[in-house]
Amino acid sequence: MAEADPIRRLIHAFSRLPGIGEKTAARLTFFVLDADESVARELSEALGEVRRRIRLCSVCCNLTEVDPCRTCRDPRRDGATICVVESVPGMHAIERTGEYRGRYHILHGLLAPLDGVGPEQLHLKPLLARLGDEVEEVIVATSPSVEGEATALYIQRLCRPLGVRVTRIASGVPIGADLEYADQVTLARALAGRREL
Repeated sequence: MAEADPIRRLIHAFSRLPGIGEKTAARLTFFVLDADESVARELSEALGEVRRRIRLCSVCCNLTEVDPCRTCRDPRRDGATICVVESVPGMHAIERTGEYRGRYHILHGLLAPLDGVGPEQLHLKPLLARLGDEVEEVIVATSPSVEGEATALYIQRLCRPLGVRVTRIASGVPIGADLEYADQVTLARALAGRREL
């Protein structure tokens, strides 16, 4: 039975990934075992490399290899607007619309007090530090869930005293949906129809 321990450990490790259940984890495990050894080595090296080389952008909290990230370094970006998203996939979803040319800020989560996620667990301090003379509008593009709405209202309360206009993307994204899974047209309409908070 001792030989099965590494297999069970790998199945367990795969099953901890989002969207991967026990069956898919087992399928991935047996794929790795049946594949050429170079596949496992490449996977292991890629995981190690991404953990060593990728870090948070010191400006917007995007995941990057170079700090500041490419988006923050882009001089063609409009510094008057900052779009606040909960995750990097949410940022990429908005980028795919081609409708937004401002800057971003990634929170890496949403307020969820019942899960132990409060304001101090989100990257809100770096956002507030960015709200100087140049920034005119903060667009809150969090998912339209209870947590997303609570986070949007919290951001509004933080930004409003600083004289910054705070808007929320319009409802075009279904309630309870994650931004990263919304189609480009829906996200483009949501951005175009954003409203004052």
